[in-house]
Amino acid sequence: QVQLGESGGGSVQAGDSLRLSCVASRRSSAHYGMGWFRQVQGKEREFVAAISRNANMTDYANSVKDRFTISRNDLGNTLHLQMNSLKPEDTAVYYCAATLKPYSVSAADFHSWGQGTQVTVSS
Repeated sequence: QVQLGESGGGSVQAGDSLRLSCVASRRSSAHYGMGWFRQVQGKEREFVAAISRNANMTDYANSVKDRFTISRNDLGNTLHLQMNSLKPEDTAVYYCAATLKPYSVSAADFHSWGQGTQVTVSS
């Protein structure tokens, strides 16, 4: 199992940008598919974005498509989520996650989770 740690959250105004980062504890994380999920208190965790282990496939929730970009470094042990044109409805705790599958968008497939980072967008 790989340890994950997110950073980069904060409080911003609508229309601003934030860049979230997630560092994995082991270089072997390059073998994992990675993803970002978010959760609002009282609601289920929802898929945001995913990237395959070799970074040649990405996918996004419709609500963030064309605004968010997921990427990973060449070593595969650092994951980023560039969030532009933020909206109040993007307010949530954001989690990065790793899966042993080469690629997945289903939370049930992810076995390692970070502690989460809060993103708050005010209007």
